Amino acid sequence: MDNETVTLTAGPLLLRPWRQDDIPALLAAYDDPSMRHWLRTQVSGAADAERWIEAQREGWVSGSRLSFAVTDTARGGELVGNLALKRPVPGAESAEAGYWTSAAARGRGVASRALGALTDWAFGTFAGEGLRRLELLHQVDNAASCRVAEKSGYALAEVVPALPPEYPLDGHRHVRHAPRASREALMPAAGRRAGSAGTAGGPATLR
Repeated sequence: MDNETVTLTAGPLLLRPWRQDDIPALLAAYDDPSMRHWLRTQVSGAADAERWIEAQREGWVSGSRLSFAVTDTARGGELVGNLALKRPVPGAESAEAGYWTSAAARGRGVASRALGALTDWAFGTFAGEGLRRLELLHQVDNAASCRVAEKSGYALAEVVPALPPEYPLDGHRHVRHAPRASREALMPAAGRRAGSAGTAGGPATLR
């Protein structure tokens, strides 16, 4: 997929592909104890940052990880977070959403608004390729991520057992299903006619 043409909006938030000139803001975001605590991938210097940016570009090329820098246009384009759609198996029924927000942006509703935009885009873009479900995973003690998931319509589906040493604590798996219209677009015509007789309203991760 061509990452240069994909941008999303959510109020004043602009989600766009990462660029080389984001490196100073990326390093500033990772210079935060909470980021170092919750995220498995660490970025601790210019070389790390360059490799991280390149990995995001490669993710777009392969289609396995579609990541967006989240910026606030009401604050001069300030970098406030990262959103990623992880699709290691193109055409699979499920994919994973992941995110982080910078320290200065927390408490402003950035994560839930950006996640909503990514979710709508993902189902709108990939439903035709079979995407039926988005998952979001976080460590069980990450209460903030749990609130963002639930606020964004990702219902708690299961508790995932810990896998030390990489995952020392249990995790939560939240799930959001594709809207009914997206699911019906994948069904045979006869199935769509039968489904239309019912009522609408289908059911409404990070490391």
